[in-house]
Amino acid sequence: MDLDLNGRTAFVSGSTAGIGLAIATGLAGAGAAVIVNGRTQARVDQAIAAVRAEVPGANVQGLAADLGTAAGAGAVAAAHPEVDVLVNNLGIFEPKPFADIDDADWMRFFETNVVSGVRLSRAYLPHMRARNWGRIVFISSESGLHIPAEMIHYGVTKTAQIALARGLAETLAGTGITVNSVLPGPTRSEGVGTFVRQMAEQQNVSEAEMEKQFFRTARPTSLLRRFISPEEVANMVVYVCSPAASATTGSALRVDGGVVRAIP
Repeated sequence: MDLDLNGRTAFVSGSTAGIGLAIATGLAGAGAAVIVNGRTQARVDQAIAAVRAEVPGANVQGLAADLGTAAGAGAVAAAHPEVDVLVNNLGIFEPKPFADIDDADWMRFFETNVVSGVRLSRAYLPHMRARNWGRIVFISSESGLHIPAEMIHYGVTKTAQIALARGLAETLAGTGITVNSVLPGPTRSEGVGTFVRQMAEQQNVSEAEMEKQFFRTARPTSLLRRFISPEEVANMVVYVCSPAASATTGSALRVDGGVVRAIP
């Protein structure tokens, strides 16, 4: 299986921790020159060091920019005008009752989770078209199919990413550019780890017990019955970005631990 990305340049948005950092590390391991991104230079520098620690000799650099803004996306495109692989991983989530989600929240979630990927895809597609090769991946979520009642705005943006990836793939029919969405299930990212730890402390139980409770009550359809590791998600993304996935496009690929019962 050809997972060789030598000679390719990849940009991963929101890649200073969790799934994004695991994807950046995986792509570097496959030979790609990787550009990591976060909101602060300190976080970007830490991510670069982490990738190099895992992949000695990795070609990795980074750029601090808030991609939830047009200015941030413009800064990235100006600094790195051509990439072969674009992974739109940036995303925010926040449990909040529907009645309390105001217009500003809705706009903030769409700007960050959806429009950031629109802007970057628009910026990088001309280079991909010129070379007739490219990979664009949107990191969506099983929440895009099973909208969580506790954070409807998050779920709706994840549905939008799935639709965006499919629509963009339609516009690229017959080319060597593929566009897909990847749908992780509950993943032990930085934010989720903090959430589990805080809930365990509040209920005076171990984190392991808190994890079991979460899957009994919040995600009872999970077949794994545990949090997915960021690396497990990254494995799928590296494959989708590789030459081996040349016939996979317009797809919503689940790495959800079986949470979604629908077939396919």
